[in-house]
Amino acid sequence: MTIAVDRPATARPEVSDRARAERRLGLLLSAPAVIVMLLVTGYPLINALYLSLFRYRLTSPDDKTFVWFGNYVTALTDALFWQDVLTTFFITAVTVAVEVVLGFAFAMVMHKAIFGRRTVRTSILIPYGIVTVISAFAWKYAFDVQSGFVDQWFGLGDYAWFSGRWSSMFVIILSEVWKTTPFVSLLLLAGLAQVPNDLGEAATVDGATAWQRLWRVTIPNMKAAILVAVLFRTLDAWRIFDSIFVMTSGQNKTESLSFLTYRQTITRTAIGLGDAVGVLLFLSVVLIAFIFIKGFRVDLAQARGER
Repeated sequence: MTIAVDRPATARPEVSDRARAERRLGLLLSAPAVIVMLLVTGYPLINALYLSLFRYRLTSPDDKTFVWFGNYVTALTDALFWQDVLTTFFITAVTVAVEVVLGFAFAMVMHKAIFGRRTVRTSILIPYGIVTVISAFAWKYAFDVQSGFVDQWFGLGDYAWFSGRWSSMFVIILSEVWKTTPFVSLLLLAGLAQVPNDLGEAATVDGATAWQRLWRVTIPNMKAAILVAVLFRTLDAWRIFDSIFVMTSGQNKTESLSFLTYRQTITRTAIGLGDAVGVLLFLSVVLIAFIFIKGFRVDLAQARGER
């Protein structure tokens, strides 16, 4: 005879007062910015969604035909759209990966610097203070066949960097990495400051090597900062426009989704189709943010061992 034993249900861990206070403070601090962003961007988003349902061109403003989701079907069935998606994905993946590695290295240098710490931090952050358009023009002239000095320095002769797809992509990615790595390093530096020193000291006493302390102590305790850095840079890189506009104007298969939206709307004056591509770009950004937040969720209180 089997006797059933009632097992007590696993109690759900209570959220600490500190975690509640941080969540409440986060909502209060972000609420004004969210309200302003909704007021500023709400109408353009709604208007773009509305116009994306029409076949509408600026050259013939009186000819506006309601086509439901016809513009979306046209965009999603066009091979050029998916080519631009792959181009955008490649640029985003490479730039974010390189920036996280370099940014972490710079963050370690800034964190460990004993003398001239302010000078080191200021020097590393200088590229991030330069306007993206100006930075793109500087890199374009540096790699230009006529006015560039890169070919002369490396003895490449008159190599046309912007004549091929992959060489153009290399320069675009290089300019993005140079420009935004300081931003990633600043976020990761904040994460390094949250790693308790006693954990590293205890690992050293236990005989852990420098690499073991890095992989098993430092990185696990700054997962939240790494997630924020990767999320912010992924969303920003996915919307890349300035560097491509300045360097290649989308030629040689270097066109991104943002540039495709610009070309359809401004160059071809196809407002309906351009707004449809813009809405798809917006939805892709929301999807990326959702995947990062839900799929790789890192709770700050949990990272500290609290609930």
